[in-house]
Formats: sequence, structure tokens, C-alpha cells
Amino acid sequence: MSLSIGHVKIPDSALARQAAELLRDHGDDLLWNHSHRVYLFGAVQGEQAGITYDAELLYISALFHDLGLTKHFSSPDKRFEVDGANAARRFLESHQVPEESIRRVWDAVALHTTIGIAQYKEPEVALIYSGVGYDVMGENFDEITPEIREQIVTAFPRNQFKSKILNAFLEGFKHKPETTFGNIKSDVCDRLLPGYKRPNFCDLVLHSHWDE
Repeated sequence: MSLSIGHVKIPDSALARQAAELLRDHGDDLLWNHSHRVYLFGAVQGEQAGITYDAELLYISALFHDLGLTKHFSSPDKRFEVDGANAARRFLESHQVPEESIRRVWDAVALHTTIGIAQYKEPEVALIYSGVGYDVMGENFDEITPEIREQIVTAFPRNQFKSKILNAFLEGFKHKPETTFGNIKSDVCDRLLPGYKRPNFCDLVLHSHWDE
């Protein structure tokens, strides 16, 4: 896919194309467009901040970051972020990618919803986190110019993204809502999953098996 926006080009290596094919095969238009916006918004912020990053690894991380929501990659008992990270690891291992690169992609996917940690890790991890925050919640919205923002959204439309993405999240983990405990996706279950009762950390401490 030869597309450039600003100083950012979508990688077109054989590895990148095969990763994109996986998302096309198992995702939908919502995840396709969102994942590409995440890459572009993260990469643009990286360019503007003068951050050196591996564009291919960043792109593959973006493609896999929500694949754990899909039926094909969803496990019965792991966080969807970990399912996506494990899928990325298997894919990269099958192509003999170096272990350090695999680790960066795994962390980028697994930590993309982890507030307060991901932004302090390696560039690919931090920029996926920034790209997700920008596309989903509009974090640091004015750091990207309206012109660049419009180019990205024209290439990969939002199509009522705000009203669709929460349900897409829920569909990805409603069979295992316990995996959202301790992270922001528990808010999705709390709002959209009938009968869901959010666990409380204080209750878990006070009602533990310790006898004091």
C-alpha cells in the first residue's frame, strides 16, 4: 500500500503486506480504518517530536493491536490485548524476525490500553499508545494540524467510529468480562454489559482468605 501522508509512509514490505492481509481476513472495515489511523496518528506525532522509530514494527503493531477482539484470535481467558500480542508474536516468529523486535511489537500491542506505563517505553510502544489515544479519545488533539488530520480521516474514514467502537470492544470480550478488571475496558462492561458488576479492589483485599 503506497500511501504517504505528510512525512509518513505506510510500509509496503512483504512482511507488512502479509500482516495487513491478516487484518483484512479476520477484521472488518471498522478495525481496518482504525488500525491505520492509529499507525498514522502515532507516526505523525513521532515525526513531529523528532522520535526515531521503526516504521515497519510500528505499522505491524497497529495492525495487530485490536486483532484480539476478533473471533479468530480471541482466547477464552486472556485480555484481548494479550491475545493480539500473542498473535503478533506468532506471526513474527514465523518470519524469523529478531526477538528484540518481536518483544517491542508484543509490548506495543499488549500495553496499548495501559495508562501511565506504555508512554514511557520504547518508541514503537509509546507511539502506538499515542495513536490509540488520539483516535479513540482525541488525546492531544491539537498536536496534529487539521490538514493532516483531514488527510488521514479521508484515507481511512471514521464512519461514526465513536458510536461503533464501544460495541466492537464489548463484542470482543463479553464472553470473558473478568479479563477487563484493573484496566479501562471494565468501563465498557460496566456501561454496556447487562448484569455486569465491576469488581472492587478494596473488596478483594478485605474479603481475602487471610484471617486477620
